[in-house]
Amino acid sequence: MDRFVDRRSKSLWMDVAVAPRATPLQGNRECDVAIIGAGIAGISTAYELAAAGSRVIVVDRGKIAGGITARTSAHLAPLCDDLTSEMIGLRGEEISRLFYESQAAAVDRIEEIQKRESIDCDFRRLDGYLFQALNTDSQIIEDELDAVRKVGAPVHRLVGVPLAHCEQQHVLRYPRQATFHPLKYLKGLVAAIEARDGSFHCDTVVERFEERDDGKVAVTAGCGTITARAAVVATNAPIVDRFALHTKMAPYRTYAMAFSIPKGAIPDALYWDTLDPYHYVRLQPGDGRTDSLIVGGGDHKSGEADDAEVRFQALEAWTRNLIPAAKEVTHRWSGQVLDTIDYAGFIGRNPGSKNIYVHTGDSGQGMTHGVVGAMINSALILGRDTKWAEVYEPSRKTPAAIGNFLRENVTAVKNFAEYLAPGELADVGELKAGHGAIIRQGMRKIAAYRDPSGELYARSAACTHIGCHLHWNSFETCWDCPCHGSHFAIDGTPLNAPAIGPLAEADIETRSGDYAGEDQDGKRQTSLHSET
Repeated sequence: MDRFVDRRSKSLWMDVAVAPRATPLQGNRECDVAIIGAGIAGISTAYELAAAGSRVIVVDRGKIAGGITARTSAHLAPLCDDLTSEMIGLRGEEISRLFYESQAAAVDRIEEIQKRESIDCDFRRLDGYLFQALNTDSQIIEDELDAVRKVGAPVHRLVGVPLAHCEQQHVLRYPRQATFHPLKYLKGLVAAIEARDGSFHCDTVVERFEERDDGKVAVTAGCGTITARAAVVATNAPIVDRFALHTKMAPYRTYAMAFSIPKGAIPDALYWDTLDPYHYVRLQPGDGRTDSLIVGGGDHKSGEADDAEVRFQALEAWTRNLIPAAKEVTHRWSGQVLDTIDYAGFIGRNPGSKNIYVHTGDSGQGMTHGVVGAMINSALILGRDTKWAEVYEPSRKTPAAIGNFLRENVTAVKNFAEYLAPGELADVGELKAGHGAIIRQGMRKIAAYRDPSGELYARSAACTHIGCHLHWNSFETCWDCPCHGSHFAIDGTPLNAPAIGPLAEADIETRSGDYAGEDQDGKRQTSLHSET
């Protein structure tokens, strides 16, 4: 990534260095548990294990806590993100009750840890409000009230929320929700883990897993191998297999903005409306006079739209209509959510493995799922009981979710058909500076990007996970895979799982028959980047 400027968006949280002493892995290491992925799931798992006396090593392909966790809006909300009524319809009241209990326990655990470890992370308990969107039917509020009561969560029926034009809207108030600064919290966890002899390794790409005959797991990563009694794969999308879990979840791109707002302009709370996709709102404390107002929404299937500016404009218009006190925009960013077909993550022993555990499929509740996963996987590894394991069991089958399964997997079928379509541009000469596009070259599809200085990057348009056709993401300046959520930098470097390998280099032939990037003597020009 040092050959070009990383032009991806920056969230409100990203100025915090979570693990300033982390270095790339060098040489062979041994430990009790190797953890791959350093977001909230991986770091929380490392904390639970280290607190129990286990030696842990945590590795990440990029910065520690620099992935999807750094792109959250950091709501700590225990009820199902896709509505409790929907979850009951798929999995029944008992499992839905256990889901709520586990997610609520995750919020309790964060509160307990930040007190125990003296982590200054702006944690606070507050109310959450689900309110009827303007000009929509209130029946969804009635249905959700009934469902939430069935799972035993506290809920209160109200009329009106303290937002403009919402004085008469139907509302559900959920007490004892919470929020915090996610990277300040994780920085505190890292310090606590390092104090217990745990170690963190950034910029370390995991290439292979091997479960040996002696029961240990060998993880080939970077310039070494980690040998451990167990391994936990917490890489957003799992990299330990190609198919077992990926067909049961789908990647969605979501957008967030931060506005400055006078302190006290709206009550400190969590807010969601009933639209689909819905809007979500919270505050982050600032200086003595100003806070940050975080607003998110505009979700779509990853790779199936490249209209971030339109979505941000819609988010801003919605915000200024309902919260006129919002001032200038300070940050804009996007993230990715992996929605499972039945709304709960996949947490536990990886299907077909003995000592490899997974955490994936956070379904819009990454903060609480990450902590639930840490409690479950650490308990399984340590041989302790956990009453929530069945809710998140990776091998589970949910017959009622077959419709969701079929609908989400149509994406892959449609995607492979794109290889038969023409390119987006007829010739690389049409590619403008600062733009990316797919160009057909005979039987191949090439992902081409020309940076603002005119340098050209050309790579295969086939995702290195299972070969799906990539799409350009102009806002994040990267290539997205619509099938399973891999992201690639302009030079082909994988940015997000499940892909591990870089995109293959490619040459692009121009209309004249020459190859872009070669001079008249056939020598490659420096304007074409083809390093892997």
